[in-house]
Amino acid sequence: MKNRQNVMIKGTKNGLSLQLNDTCSYESLLRELDEKLADLQGRENDSPLISVRILAGNRLLTEEQREELKERIRYQKNLEVEEIVSNVLTKEESQRIVDEQLITSVTTIVRSGQVLEVPGDLLLVGDVNPGGTVRAGGNIFIMGALKGIAHAGFEGNKEAVIVASFMTPSQLRISDCITRPPDDHDQDGHHQMECAYIDDSQQIMIDRLQNLKHIRPNITRFKGGR
Repeated sequence: MKNRQNVMIKGTKNGLSLQLNDTCSYESLLRELDEKLADLQGRENDSPLISVRILAGNRLLTEEQREELKERIRYQKNLEVEEIVSNVLTKEESQRIVDEQLITSVTTIVRSGQVLEVPGDLLLVGDVNPGGTVRAGGNIFIMGALKGIAHAGFEGNKEAVIVASFMTPSQLRISDCITRPPDDHDQDGHHQMECAYIDDSQQIMIDRLQNLKHIRPNITRFKGGR
């Protein structure tokens, strides 16, 4: 019976895919990887750069091993690692996911020059004064007046929203989108809770809070009755 290959190289429309055996020793993996890469040395040095995607399966790679694999592949002048995909999360990655799903509740007033930042959702009971800043990896809910800067989804979450009892910010940011409400946004003096979100045209829009359940139907996992 033929032994299982420790490294399988397949061509894709985007470059090369390297499937790594996740049951063999790391040393055996490196030996076969070097052999397979040596077979590719016949390529011309001036050939186009080829993107390589490494599929590690259930193998947990340390940061040092990831860098070693990248370096060995990078040694082939026309190969470059695009990403390493693993089914196993590192302790740090697991903690980051947990942090991003947390809701941090804070009762305070964020004054000018102060910055309040949390990794997940932020529930602020208090005001954000002009010159103050709140930042969250997830959503921002302010039970008070937002008069300063609010930045939701600061790590790239475009689904994040900003909610405030009184929405008169100096600046709104969601992911990498930035806007400032028009000067006449609150000119009628009628206050109501509002939400800010990124619409289909990748622009930040402000709407009544009542419409949030239609704009972001998955914002909560709670399933109420009738």
